[in-house]
Amino acid sequence: MAQREFQLEQKRFCCSICLDPLKDPVTTGCGHSYCMSCINTHWDKGGVRGSYSCPQCRQTFKPRPVLEKNAMLADLVEELKKTALQAAPADHCYAGPEDVACDVCTGRKLKALKSCFVCLASYCEKHLQPHLQSAPLKRHKLVEPSEKLQGNICSRHNEVMKMFCRTDQQCICYLCCVGEHKDHDTVSAAAERTEWQRELGLRRQTIQQRIQNTEKDVKLLQQEEEAVNGSADKAVKDSEEIFTELIRVLVKRSSDVKQQIRSQQDTEVCRVRELQERLEQEITELKRKDHELKQLSETEDHYKLLHNYPSLSPLSGSTHSSSIRIRPLRNFEDMTAAVSQVRGRLQDILSETETEILQIMSRVEVLLPQPEPETRADFLRYSQEITLDPNTANIHVLLSEGNRKVTFICEEQSYSDHPDRFAGYYQVLSRRSLTERCYWEVEMEVGVRGIDVAVTYKNISRAGGSKECVFGYNDKSWSLYCGRNSCYFYYNSIDTPVSGPVSSRVGVYLDHSAGVLSFYSVSDTMTLLHRVQTTFTQPLYAGVRVNYDGATAEICKLK
Repeated sequence: MAQREFQLEQKRFCCSICLDPLKDPVTTGCGHSYCMSCINTHWDKGGVRGSYSCPQCRQTFKPRPVLEKNAMLADLVEELKKTALQAAPADHCYAGPEDVACDVCTGRKLKALKSCFVCLASYCEKHLQPHLQSAPLKRHKLVEPSEKLQGNICSRHNEVMKMFCRTDQQCICYLCCVGEHKDHDTVSAAAERTEWQRELGLRRQTIQQRIQNTEKDVKLLQQEEEAVNGSADKAVKDSEEIFTELIRVLVKRSSDVKQQIRSQQDTEVCRVRELQERLEQEITELKRKDHELKQLSETEDHYKLLHNYPSLSPLSGSTHSSSIRIRPLRNFEDMTAAVSQVRGRLQDILSETETEILQIMSRVEVLLPQPEPETRADFLRYSQEITLDPNTANIHVLLSEGNRKVTFICEEQSYSDHPDRFAGYYQVLSRRSLTERCYWEVEMEVGVRGIDVAVTYKNISRAGGSKECVFGYNDKSWSLYCGRNSCYFYYNSIDTPVSGPVSSRVGVYLDHSAGVLSFYSVSDTMTLLHRVQTTFTQPLYAGVRVNYDGATAEICKLK
């Protein structure tokens, strides 16, 4: 702003003939000022019949005026020249080695304010003005200053690369589209950028969700540390009160028990803190990657995004369970109770006491959740042989292969009446309940309307055709719907789209006490489709639903 004001001020003291600052200024009778040499030259060439006019207002003078130097105006011009030196751009306005310089500036170049994708040039604030004021230039694409504008030019055709070849994963120009990339899958660079930005957004959402989950885990671990310390402190206090009564006999034993408790306490607290430290390091790394993706997502330079995005390192897998759920603490109170029980008979069984206390102490632990399996071999360690209960099968559901295979048929089956049978929907439940860690797989022939793989409480509604009977449409069941072209997770009538490759075999992992339910696509690798973290209040049953004539699903034999 100060520079613009200075430029306006400078124009007021310029000669309208030579357009430079006044030199030896003189003022005509009409009040306009010129350089003495400029006005005299003008009158020498243009005077007609003794008449001399002002170049600006055309007022004429007869005879030719005798002009004298305007001393006051000359002083003002000299002051203006001094101000001009002071108004020169500060050093920080000039481009350094690490800055993008204006391509128009001569001599010492100013920093560029914007770069133009069309002109393939960078401009400082002054030389950018035509792009901000001229209607044709306003249509040009301006971006943050960049030294790599030439990288947007096709080396073969010397044209701006506004297209992207998905086949070869590179930026190309329009002429490339009709040449060597003629039969390739090509789109505009802007369209491809939009697609990649969408992927960036999804990756950021994943990172942010993992950050939130990990932060929750850290808080749970802090609470667990407090619980361990509190329980240990209470056990120490109670034990000391008991042993005080037997102080003459049990001074040494009291010291031993106290030391054992503290040792176990330190061990468990150390475990918690080590895991907490790893989680905090993971949070830091995730935030760094999120910041890196955010910067890349916000850049307006197509070339920069398309060039740098593929080279980003993939998001590494989490090194821990994605959500930590602390189980009820098996605390030190057991030891206190044991000491109380032996108090009356301590003299007779003193030799046995040490062994008994050590056995109890070995059971004291922080029950952090076991890490979830990662490989299929890990999952198979928890495989369960699941068979289906004919008493729950809908009359259009045929069971075979030892009650492991489900097939929808139009012909009604001659099942006997049973209160557990699903009346309105083509569903069936497992014979046994599931209360521990377990894993099973379902092989499907997926059709247009698909197959549901589910778990449910036993008290799900069975009679009638209301949605309360359908897997995933109530708060008693969780269901993964697998169709030919889509996959959704359902719970309490809320559907969640599931991304990722869905094979014909789906694996189900359940850790009932930890409240974990996970669905996997099983092929050469295990791909997580959806994971639930909740609290299961009842035993669960495996369920299968077939939705069209001829649809089949089979619970696989894994052992």
